[in-house]
Amino acid sequence: MKVAFVGKGGSGKTTLSSLFIRHLAGRGLPVVAIDADINQHLGVALGLDEGRAAKLPAMGDHLTEIKDHLRGDNPRIGSAAVMVKTTPPGRGSRLLRIGGDDPVHALGEPVDGATLLVTGPFNDDDLGVACYHSKTGAVELYLNHLVDGPGEYVVVDMTAGADTFASGLFTRFDLMFLVAEPTRKGVGVYRQYTEYAADYDVAIKVVGNKVQGEQDVAYLREHVGDDLLTWLGQSAAVRAMEQGRDGIALEEANEAALERMLQAVDACAKDWAKFHRQAVEFHIKNARSWANRAVGEDLEAQIDPGFPLASTI
Repeated sequence: MKVAFVGKGGSGKTTLSSLFIRHLAGRGLPVVAIDADINQHLGVALGLDEGRAAKLPAMGDHLTEIKDHLRGDNPRIGSAAVMVKTTPPGRGSRLLRIGGDDPVHALGEPVDGATLLVTGPFNDDDLGVACYHSKTGAVELYLNHLVDGPGEYVVVDMTAGADTFASGLFTRFDLMFLVAEPTRKGVGVYRQYTEYAADYDVAIKVVGNKVQGEQDVAYLREHVGDDLLTWLGQSAAVRAMEQGRDGIALEEANEAALERMLQAVDACAKDWAKFHRQAVEFHIKNARSWANRAVGEDLEAQIDPGFPLASTI
């Protein structure tokens, strides 16, 4: 299952995504964690020291290598230079498996039972000339070519706010957890997300965070209704984790919330046909909007109409 954590800045989505990743890994489940936030904090949240986290190889810095591997001998893709973030797989493309021996997973860092991949932060060469989607494009290609099986998980900590919808990346998930504080701003982001996602059949569940009592729960229920899946309260364990202290167990109620989230993920029906169809739709949209001009080719020709992704599973 492919899972995203989204929400406004400061809502706690990186903290909750790290807790969920630990919850999965603690049960011995294979999980790939991806930090796709412009503020790269997931590695530290998972327990890496800041120095080690800062030195992790960035997916965005290895984009040509990733593209060369994924295109394989697909005759519709002549080179890495004409492969864009939305290019879907076709016959001859190399598909990825969690735990596979490939140039993408080779960039991963084992941490707390999971494999951590990072998009990488902005650097001096990016400032003023590039948007962050130049880095998250590597994540979109990864997810487009990943065949995840039952009991396998990819958890992506997304960039904050509605910027999530600036590319087709938001359609690449089986479930999106929207982390919302019980505030007007928190539920305002929920309304914005559901409006943007309405036409794309994107599954969204709200996870309340920093909940202090029944009044906060009632507030969230009033504004998000049945989309409220669960909530986490104030946590001494989380505070200790954020301060770099170990050995404090997560509270029983918060642990139960994570288990409810896992159950919601596992209850999702995998729809490979829709997954591939939406990849094609966004590739056409991007090709006509900017990519054809940028590359100098008709990128719609990269679409292989005889390649139903579902048949490869």
